[in-house]
Amino acid sequence: MEKRGITSALLRNRGFSQIWIWIVFAGFALFLLSTNPGSDSSWNSAEQFIIEVTAPFQKLMKQAVGSVEKVWTDYFYLVGLRDENRGLKQDLDILKTENSRYKELLATQERLRKLLQFKQIIKNTVVAAQVIGLDPSGWFKSIIVDKGTAAGVKTDMPVVNASGVVGRVISVSPDFAKILLVVDQNSAVDCLLQRSRDRGVLKGLSTDVCNLEYLVKTADAEVGDQLITSGLGGVFPKGLPLGKILQISENPGMLFKEIAVRPAVDFSKLEEVMIILNVEKANQKEKSPIH
Repeated sequence: MEKRGITSALLRNRGFSQIWIWIVFAGFALFLLSTNPGSDSSWNSAEQFIIEVTAPFQKLMKQAVGSVEKVWTDYFYLVGLRDENRGLKQDLDILKTENSRYKELLATQERLRKLLQFKQIIKNTVVAAQVIGLDPSGWFKSIIVDKGTAAGVKTDMPVVNASGVVGRVISVSPDFAKILLVVDQNSAVDCLLQRSRDRGVLKGLSTDVCNLEYLVKTADAEVGDQLITSGLGGVFPKGLPLGKILQISENPGMLFKEIAVRPAVDFSKLEEVMIILNVEKANQKEKSPIH
């Protein structure tokens, strides 16, 4: 084993020595060619032999140096490109976040603008509230808002948004209130057909559609007719939008029409609402005699 190790070491040293011999030879040959007097003189036989032997090694060395230089340059280029790409991705993420934020701000501004316009129409004292959750029990179609008795909110106060009637307050604490939506099966709102002035009661079904009940068969009702609050009952001011007639059916044995109503409010997109505070005063003004 020791002899084999010595032999292998000698072979490696011999191969290494041969490489250095070729390198020295090539360098010496190049030195001879560079000392050739006169740039216009032709190569002699010895020079031609030397150039034929050394030129392939020169070409190989030049290619090797070029390859190493290219790899080295490309490596640093790719490192810089990777860092630049990472920075661009971070900038893009920041821009996407800011763009999403600006879109949300614009959407919120548009909703608040419509609420302000609606507030000017109803001419009642209102308090704006943010929807912060749904009823946790799941038994009722209701929402939780971030205004309570500290803001003047009381039970049975009507709640609206820019599209129309949302519901009424059924529970209240100092800072929060629970709103029963008009689509809940426990909700009933006295209403009028805006065109014909026929009366009925809008009842919730705990779905996205309500029923218009107690509308006699002789009433003038058509699909697309607008329903508004009648002002009776002391909860909702008169004239607030409730919805539109979606479908009308008549059964021979029934005294009233069967009418399906699409609510004016899209409850799946409810974010801000207004709670009307001075409904009782407004209703008293409507009922008071003219002096």
